Amino acid sequence: MTDQISTISLRTGNETRNIIDHYHYWKHEAILADLDTRANNFSIVCSNLYNDFNVATCIRNANAFLAKRVFLYGSRQYDRRGTVGTHHYVRSVHCGNMDKLVQALGSLSEEVQMPLHIVAVDNIKNARRVDSYAWPKEKHVVMVFGQEQVGVPEELLAMAQDCVYIAQYGSVRSLNVGTASGVVMYDYCAKVL
Repeated sequence: MTDQISTISLRTGNETRNIIDHYHYWKHEAILADLDTRANNFSIVCSNLYNDFNVATCIRNANAFLAKRVFLYGSRQYDRRGTVGTHHYVRSVHCGNMDKLVQALGSLSEEVQMPLHIVAVDNIKNARRVDSYAWPKEKHVVMVFGQEQVGVPEELLAMAQDCVYIAQYGSVRSLNVGTASGVVMYDYCAKVL
């Protein structure tokens, strides 16, 4: 397991940024550089074709679980207020269309110097339960999250080598994507780190 920095944080002094105590008094670029050196071997794609519900939560989760990169797929922007400043500490790339996403993922593969393994997260037929899924360690994992009510777009499902879902036990059809992203990123970190 990688070294973890304590996440216990008490708001002290004049620090108003949404960061843990370890980074108080660090400059913004220094924090980003440190996070880059410790980033986990996964990135995420958030679909934002229709609305921005929960995109900010996905970005906060990407920071909490130290994803290497966040790709925002679709022409729409998102409401950054929901990140509570976390978007400042996440390396993100806006990809307005499929060509730009494919190009950005190719650049990521070159950067990490390993092949990518794309895993869609959706509760569709033939998806595998995430709690029994073995995350590949020899490839850079790219988790793909869809949107409320529509799930992962077909063009992104077609790119995926695997599809996983989160088992549920109540009456609701699905979790919102913000919650689902946290569960899946935690599952990856718990199994791989």
